[in-house]
Amino acid sequence: MIDVERLAGWLDESGLPGKGEPIEQRYVSGGAQNEIYEVRRGELHCALRIPPSTAPAARDEGILREWRITEALNGTDVPHTEAIAVCTDTAVLGRTFYLMEFVDGWSPMSHTQGRGWPAPFDKDLTGRAGLAFQLAEGAALLGNVDWKAKGLHDLGRPEGFHDRQVDRWTRYLEKVKGRELPGFDEASAWLRGHKPLDYVPGLMHGDYQFANVMFRHGGPARLAAIVDWEMGTVGDPKLDLAWMLRGWPEDTSAPEAATASYVDLFGMPSRQDLIDHYAEVSGRQVDDMDYYDVLAQWKLAIVLEQGFQRAGDNEKLQAFGPMVLQLMKSAADLAETTRYGA
Repeated sequence: MIDVERLAGWLDESGLPGKGEPIEQRYVSGGAQNEIYEVRRGELHCALRIPPSTAPAARDEGILREWRITEALNGTDVPHTEAIAVCTDTAVLGRTFYLMEFVDGWSPMSHTQGRGWPAPFDKDLTGRAGLAFQLAEGAALLGNVDWKAKGLHDLGRPEGFHDRQVDRWTRYLEKVKGRELPGFDEASAWLRGHKPLDYVPGLMHGDYQFANVMFRHGGPARLAAIVDWEMGTVGDPKLDLAWMLRGWPEDTSAPEAATASYVDLFGMPSRQDLIDHYAEVSGRQVDDMDYYDVLAQWKLAIVLEQGFQRAGDNEKLQAFGPMVLQLMKSAADLAETTRYGA
């Protein structure tokens, strides 16, 4: 738990509401990289995000990076948690941390472990489709943020973004490689030989999916906030769309759609409908989505391979093994069959 007395002193100095009043705290969630606490003090109701004491020292820099993005989203139309305050003085709680709005909403991952939807989306398929449209819209709005005006010009290296992808992630794979990944060479060669039709740099989440958003309670579907910005950068926002759509079933009316992903996709919009909605909101062309699909599946396979290679007795990480092989095969198959760039 967090040191309430030290936190109280910092809150008083920061001029935030509730000075002198008692603090209520509740642990919400956490892992090896971050912990989240709900904090109440008078009129102040917020979430506190902080690395655990065991996290590498570099996570403090990561927290500041997250804060910059969160703060930059204030005043935009992107659903987000309002930024409140940041503390870089490790004498307060031992690590850099920040405060953000506590969102009154629900996460697809906290409702029946992602294998169901809360009312009314459990039975109302039209309403359920709205969840996916809202997800696609959130990615579109994020990519349209004026990142230069928001002071994020040094957040990433947008120049040459696509030129670096294959070399960067190939080096990453070589560090963790413990087996051959069929399809890797074919997909890599295709990516080296192809580029998007255009490239308009923008703010991107880096791990955009149902697992990293929250929705408002009740219908209709309303995206409450995009969360977890560890991978946030300035790059190509259309990669967020491809990341969101990887593994999306061709036929969402088929019973298999309920188990095609970690969430129930039965009754969801088609993949093309979501791409079209993204294009309408973002104003970006989407004729080159096959390129992004190959890149997203190829990249995710490499990311998950790192987890699989250090799995040990961890059953969750062990399950990444066959997933990696399927993702890489899918990337190679699409690279072979697509007419894009032909």
